[in-house]
Amino acid sequence: MTPYSLDVVIPCYNEEDALPVTLPRILSYLDGLQSDPRFALRHWRVILVDDGSADRTWTIIAAHAEPARVVGLKLSRNFGHQNAMLAGLSHADADAVITMDCDLQDDINAIEAMLLAYQGGFDLALGVRSSRTSDTIFKKGTARAYYRLLTLFGVNVIEDHADYRLMSQRALRVLLAHNEVNLFLRGIIPTIGFKTSIIPYERQAREFGNSKYTLGKMLALAIDGITSFSVLPLRMIAAFGVVVFLASSITGLWVLLERLVFSATVVSGWASVMLPLLALGGLQILSIGVLGEYIGKIYLETKRRPRFIVETVTDSPR
Repeated sequence: MTPYSLDVVIPCYNEEDALPVTLPRILSYLDGLQSDPRFALRHWRVILVDDGSADRTWTIIAAHAEPARVVGLKLSRNFGHQNAMLAGLSHADADAVITMDCDLQDDINAIEAMLLAYQGGFDLALGVRSSRTSDTIFKKGTARAYYRLLTLFGVNVIEDHADYRLMSQRALRVLLAHNEVNLFLRGIIPTIGFKTSIIPYERQAREFGNSKYTLGKMLALAIDGITSFSVLPLRMIAAFGVVVFLASSITGLWVLLERLVFSATVVSGWASVMLPLLALGGLQILSIGVLGEYIGKIYLETKRRPRFIVETVTDSPR
């Protein structure tokens, strides 16, 4: 096996509690991999991306910066987890690149299987949770609903795979060639199409700090996943419009026949008038909202604003 280099990209947002504990563990673990004869690991580097943290995260990152081993990227503001990860990936230049979170909920030992897959010729090694025993009932339910919904709308996503993965430099170049402003990494990466290995692992409970993925952020991610990869919601609106048009035409024809042919007086009560109006009004507003979501994405794409801005880099030559 030809010796290769490794970059580990870790987005950080308000992680002053976790970083001082987890970062030394990560560095020690990578040192162990480099000395392990099973791996042809020539050199490794950790790229820490501060996503506009409001606490001491950047101070901690800067204090741990080492020549050619630990690099810190400070973004000018909070751009979101996916964009922070993309910033780190844009800075990575190793033969293999791993992305992971700094809280070590994703079992760090799965990196061994990822490296073995890379050495075996795989361009992608995707970490997939083997179970959700550490999640609450609510989170389990919403996660299952999230993946079912994405599948229903035709999004090619791997269930229980988040952002723990290895990519070869070839796969990384293909990923970075995608120029969308609204880049849904979990959906894009499985569509790259190179040789892929699935790496099961057990997710651990979070030891330090709190999860930064609030319910609102998870909902926003779900919407991004659907609207970035599927036009099915628009087609559903169109199909519903056809059904309503046909039903209205048939109803109108029936009322006209009752009035002109049978000379019947059609008297509509308040409920029979108001309920259909309210139902159709609500559906129209919902449809406009779905259209607005897609139009908003088009608006953002046409502006071509940068997905992230790097303010400071603690860097050194490899």
